[in-house]
Amino acid sequence: MTTVAQVLSQFQATGVQTCFHDRHINPQIYADLNGGNWSIKDYEARGGYAALRKILGKDGGEGLTQDQVIATVKESGLRGRGGAGFPTGLKWSFMPRQFPGQKHLVCNSDEGEPGTCKDRDILMFNPHIVIEGMIIAAYAMGISLGYNYIHGEIFQVYERFEAALEEARAAGYLGNNIMGSAFSFQLHAHHGFGAYICGEETALLESLEGKKGQPRFKPPFPASFGLYGKPTTINNTETFASIPYIIREGGDAFLALGKPNNGGTKLFSVSGHVNKPGNYEIPLGTPFSVLLEMAGGIRGGRKLKAVIPGGSSAPVLPGAVMMDCTMDYDSISKAGSMLGSGAVIVMDESTCMVKALERLSYFYFEESCGQCTPCREGTGWLYRVVHRIENGLGRPDDLDLLNSVTANIMGRTICALGDAASMPVQSFIKHFGDEFAFHIEHKKCLVPPQVQYEGSKIYVA
Repeated sequence: MTTVAQVLSQFQATGVQTCFHDRHINPQIYADLNGGNWSIKDYEARGGYAALRKILGKDGGEGLTQDQVIATVKESGLRGRGGAGFPTGLKWSFMPRQFPGQKHLVCNSDEGEPGTCKDRDILMFNPHIVIEGMIIAAYAMGISLGYNYIHGEIFQVYERFEAALEEARAAGYLGNNIMGSAFSFQLHAHHGFGAYICGEETALLESLEGKKGQPRFKPPFPASFGLYGKPTTINNTETFASIPYIIREGGDAFLALGKPNNGGTKLFSVSGHVNKPGNYEIPLGTPFSVLLEMAGGIRGGRKLKAVIPGGSSAPVLPGAVMMDCTMDYDSISKAGSMLGSGAVIVMDESTCMVKALERLSYFYFEESCGQCTPCREGTGWLYRVVHRIENGLGRPDDLDLLNSVTANIMGRTICALGDAASMPVQSFIKHFGDEFAFHIEHKKCLVPPQVQYEGSKIYVA
């Protein structure tokens, strides 16, 4: 008799589908991983926890002060890998290190941005690199307690991280008086429940406290009033995973991997109409054309039409514009979009842009927490208007209506979800307005349904 576990095992990710393809460029996080070597012994064999030994002076050196660690991170040019791209060293410097009470460190592993699947692979196949990064961050900011908030739908990843935590505690890397030093740090995993909004840092804090996951007003910012009202620093999984290399090799070595103001390597989740979708670790500043080639090029030999370079909330760019970009924060921003989480969604000429926007708008409509009226009502308006255009019921003034609704959402909400829902709408209309106008006038897609079907192999009514 077939058990439930046997059935589910057929769908369990092994990493072969995403990151174990040997098509990375100078990988640091994915280096020498094979899916089975995630344990602490394997990690130590790859140089793991050497950075921690270095800062504590347990490698024969003098150790590093808190200021030296933060200065090294600033020198590296590391920017937050969760989406905003804020300089990590600068964020760490905001923490009041002499605060007399409890302070907290939080890792945002609530990976829910459509198109993004990088953080779960780090936690699954290299969890100790995140743990070591968090320990170093805690040392730099004088923090003794931390949490890793893990996305709700990836429970196996949560279990893997818990197992890695137990290994680290047993080895003396976590707990009181780490490695015989005066530094103590406790780290715990926290299992989320799948709400996209909990990826917003203050909603994440509310969820950690056992409350409804809804964003807080800012200010006050988490650095002064965070988890349980105490100073808190929050960074993304990939950000913490970059720290051990920076401390071990030096900030200048990490910066040299990328480009000025865009230090190091970055994980990109490439999906859509490519032959080899998956996660790719490449230096920031690598041309998009190189990344596209690494992903096997456009499926079926068709023409590139559009790219969303930083997850579903980033503005879409026409294919021709994207081909001239390099994969870094500044280049993508100059082109009119955002690097975001690094989720590169590739669309070829078989894509109906109205249908694509309809799907995105539906996501943000469903995931709005409902706290802010402009977002609660506005995301519903966006979806319903795009939906009627896609279904042949569009009106001549619908494009003006969509632009009006987005203008009334952006900048009028507590968090950025309203902006995240609006930017795709604005960019799709800006770059592909002719398709929307065709839909409204002719009551059908500009791209024939059969072409869509051949391109996606998904049934199109």
